[in-house]
Parts: sequence; C-alpha cells; structure tokens
Amino acid sequence: MTIRDLPAAKVSARPGLRSELAPTALDRWNADVRAAAKDDAENTISVLDPIGADWFGEGVTAKRVAAALRSIGNKDVVVTINSPGGDYFEGLAIYNLLREHPAKVTARIVGIAASAASVIAMAADEVQIARAGFLMIHNTWVVAAGDRHAMRDVADWLEPFDLAAVDIYAARSGI
Repeated sequence: MTIRDLPAAKVSARPGLRSELAPTALDRWNADVRAAAKDDAENTISVLDPIGADWFGEGVTAKRVAAALRSIGNKDVVVTINSPGGDYFEGLAIYNLLREHPAKVTARIVGIAASAASVIAMAADEVQIARAGFLMIHNTWVVAAGDRHAMRDVADWLEPFDLAAVDIYAARSGI
C-alpha cells in the first residue's frame, strides 16, 4: 500500500462497530522513552510529545510537521513515534500532510502510538513497531457537561469522527 492509496479522512456509516480502551493501556506508556539517533536523522520527524500544542507551546503540530516536510523536500522520511496522542484534528492534519508526501514515509513506533498518534502512523507506507511498542486506538472522546439531552447531542456529534478513524484504520490494515 502506498500513501496515494490511503483514503482522505472522510465520514461514512459503520453501524455496530465499537472499541473500548483497555484500562491499563496508558499504564504501559513511559514518557521518558526516546528514539536513538539514526543515520537518517536529517530525514526524521520526531513525534515524541502529545499531539497538538499545549499550554507551554510544546507538542507536535501540523505546522511543525509541515515545516519539517518542506525542509526534507521530496526525499523519503522516517516518522519516529512515541506519543500518548492528543488533539484528534491536529492528528488528522498531520496524517493528511504525511499521506500527501511524494516520497516513501516510514513510521517507527518506538514506544506507543496512542489515540491521535495512531492515526498519524496510518499515513505511512511502512509501519514498523518495536517488539515492546504499542498501538492504541479508541473512540473519540471529549469532556462535556450538561443534561441527558446534551449528552445525546454530544454522542451524535462524536460519531462522524469515530467513523472517519475507522475508515483510516480499515483501509490501512486491509480489513
């Protein structure tokens, strides 16, 4: 599968498909794990933080990935991932940037590619995962407040995002 064969993030119906986050998944994540330097360091994009900017301006953003891709040019790129995930929409933007890169994209999961980071990994032509690496996917979620009617509205609002992610995972895995 090449990046040109991967679907753009879109919404379609997948009735009855569900997934649940294992309660111990994040217990296995270690924020101190970092990728070792490789010979291809100049063509490597490190995704070693949460996806999206945090209060301190840290995090992996589409803006930073786009800048790295411009710097790399039309060469093969390696995306090293150890991230707990984060902002789903930022992850989709990064996914689409990598999917559109004209050369080979390799994702190396050295720790965990969780949540939005797992979506990013799906943009690669080749996905490599460490023997002790993890890929964690789950339904989209938000923090919300309101009565039962508001919660139903929130659930309905989230469904298209779940379905878009399912399309990406299904296309990448061949399921």
